[in-house]
Amino acid sequence: MKCDQCNKPAVVHEVTVRDGIKNEVHLCEQHAKEAGIVLPGQQPINQLLSQFVISQTGKQAAKPSTKTCPGCGLSFSQFRQTGRLGCAECYQVFEAELSGLIERAQNGGTHHTGKSPKRSGTSIDRQLLIQRLVRELDHAVAAEQYERAAQLRDRLHSMDEKSHADKQPSAATERPKSEG
Repeated sequence: MKCDQCNKPAVVHEVTVRDGIKNEVHLCEQHAKEAGIVLPGQQPINQLLSQFVISQTGKQAAKPSTKTCPGCGLSFSQFRQTGRLGCAECYQVFEAELSGLIERAQNGGTHHTGKSPKRSGTSIDRQLLIQRLVRELDHAVAAEQYERAAQLRDRLHSMDEKSHADKQPSAATERPKSEG
């Protein structure tokens, strides 16, 4: 698609339907900025949350949510008005309502993974893998998937054995003690 105002490729495609009349707008990056449209990836999370809340206000009006956060007392309707959560516990309380929004805002990411310092090497990645395998093992046992649980257990044991072998100093790396 081409921009409606010039011949450049359009990066913003907006379709609005009002009173049964469909209106399409296609804009290039330059004309989108001039129109005040913030491109994806450049929009702060607070603005995304506010826009989501505003867009959901009409949909949620039919079924008001009485859910409130026990940590700070914030209700979901208050969150919809302000676009801000009151505390960290709000993320768990309103998880069902927020999960789709956060996933879209983070380009499909649903869990914070963070970054590892480069100098730490693979030790942090290894610890995270072990934690993930232990969680999977717990889920497999709870779901009575014993073959899967055995595979995960064996993988954890092999990783544990390898870490013990890595910690043992080899004869080639030991320094001779100086007598003196």
